Amino acid sequence: MKLSAARLTVVGLGLMGGSLARALRGRCAHLVGVDQHAATLELAQRARAVDRATPRLAEAIEDSDLLILAVPVRAILAILARLGRDLPCPRFVLDLGSTKAQIVAAMELLPSPAEPLGGHPLCGKETSGFAASDGALFRGQRFVLTPLARTTPAALALAQELVDALQARPLIMDAQQHDRLVAVTSHLPYLTAAALVAVASRAAQVEESVWQVAASGFRDTTRLAGSEVTMMLDALTTNRAAVVGALRQVRSSLSRMEAMLEAADPSRLRAELAAIRRQRREFLHQTQPSEAKDGS
Repeated sequence: MKLSAARLTVVGLGLMGGSLARALRGRCAHLVGVDQHAATLELAQRARAVDRATPRLAEAIEDSDLLILAVPVRAILAILARLGRDLPCPRFVLDLGSTKAQIVAAMELLPSPAEPLGGHPLCGKETSGFAASDGALFRGQRFVLTPLARTTPAALALAQELVDALQARPLIMDAQQHDRLVAVTSHLPYLTAAALVAVASRAAQVEESVWQVAASGFRDTTRLAGSEVTMMLDALTTNRAAVVGALRQVRSSLSRMEAMLEAADPSRLRAELAAIRRQRREFLHQTQPSEAKDGS
């Protein structure tokens, strides 16, 4: 099936779902948006991001070719458990959840006519809701696809066409590998940012002026702490083992630098920090060459 001939249903019209709807409307045969908040449905209709908006999930997916689940991970799991039971099950099912192993396992249990596929766009903002959505959000960004053993070539081709329509860059990998990697690159940075804000907040109880000296470096480093809590809590609790392992590694790294500082050993600390700086610059050269040239 070609995307242009497909009838899509996007469940969840927040930042991800709303951005997806904005980007795909007009590129498919019909697009229905589902959300439980009347204000969100009104905003989506006013923005012409969907052909139809409704709070009724069963009605929305009854004639759908492709169901896209753009809600927090636990809500995705709850919907998957209902497909083919008290909800119709479209032929193609794709999710945008930020962890994949539990979702892919649930997809394996869908009725046999279904052709499911896991997905995770590697982009976002610290703001949430439809008002923050942007049809260009996915442009140039990685979009991970995690096929199941039962994923058909037709399902993968449709998903890749969808990723192309978003002007994103597809990356196919195993669900377990995905979860191990995002524990380090996404979930750990969120918890680290949250911890930094917590430390500064405790300092502010003694000296309120701490916020007056919190400049751009602090704001940039703690940006992820502003992420939507339900979404992040679902990601953390459905990727618990990998996140705990990542936390242990960062604790070990901080302890090593703490020991160097306490020992008044600037040469070892300098070498450690210089190596980390080189590693970051190498990463930027691989992913964002223009940024790497500014000396950051």
